[in-house]
Amino acid sequence: MRLISDAEVAQHLTMREAIAAMTAAFEQYGNGAGSIAPRVRAAATHHGTTSAIAAMGAALPAGGVVGAKVYSTLTNAEVSGRFNFVIVLFSARSGEPLATIAANEITRFRTAAASAVALRALARRDARTLSIFGAGVQARAHAEAFLLTHPFERVLVAARGGAAGGGPAFADWIATEFGVRAEAVDAATAAAQGEVIAACTRAIEPLFDGSTVRPGALVIAVGSSKPQARELDDALLARAERIVVEWLPAAQAEAGEFARAGTGVIDPARVVELGKLLVGGAGYTRRPQDVVVFKSVGVGLEDVALARLVWERVGG
Repeated sequence: MRLISDAEVAQHLTMREAIAAMTAAFEQYGNGAGSIAPRVRAAATHHGTTSAIAAMGAALPAGGVVGAKVYSTLTNAEVSGRFNFVIVLFSARSGEPLATIAANEITRFRTAAASAVALRALARRDARTLSIFGAGVQARAHAEAFLLTHPFERVLVAARGGAAGGGPAFADWIATEFGVRAEAVDAATAAAQGEVIAACTRAIEPLFDGSTVRPGALVIAVGSSKPQARELDDALLARAERIVVEWLPAAQAEAGEFARAGTGVIDPARVVELGKLLVGGAGYTRRPQDVVVFKSVGVGLEDVALARLVWERVGG
């Protein structure tokens, strides 16, 4: 069994490849050729530090693999959630272990790649303004994935000063790296002007007034996988013609947007899984004025799909 480091993952995996692998994985799942294991968690506090362990996984027999991601989280007075990720990958044909893969880099890629799959499927083709909430690791990964996927001409950044220098520094990085006009703005401006909005924060309360989002916008929220936290408000969820999720059981159990929504705000008939949407089984055709939400909590399907790609590149 091969041990693959984060450095090797970074050397052999590109965002374009991650998006292609993620598309294939969701299509396989949408066609019934896969299964997802729900996230499980355990935590205990000792001497002021809370230590937690979590695991999630998937079976992708059409891709020849099954696997699970396991990760630890430490929280105390000095640290507000320090994560470390590992994926164990097995052959779906022989059952033998193939690799143990350090997965901090995979986690950075997989969330943004899944969002890019949703972007391709759900954004208006004429959308040219991207708004990003946040300036951390996931915000930067989403900027890369989205600017590789769609011809945006302007990026608006709404972020506090603490994350990687805040909005101005992030906007400068986007302009330098991708040659796209970018500027730091306040939350209200980003919400009102974005044709695609990406929320990539650790917020526990909604980031903006959903009634101000323009008709036709796509809003992608990835910041939280805990039911007590949410980035989107009921006004936006009630307006959404479709709320797209990776896997419905995970969204219902883990997304604060679902757990904290008011009675009747989310109509189950308007909720659809991304894989079913991709393979045409969702019965939905986007109209120009539809507001659409993609809520991601992260599922094992995404991790196993990218672990398979890394295994092929590095250890296969």
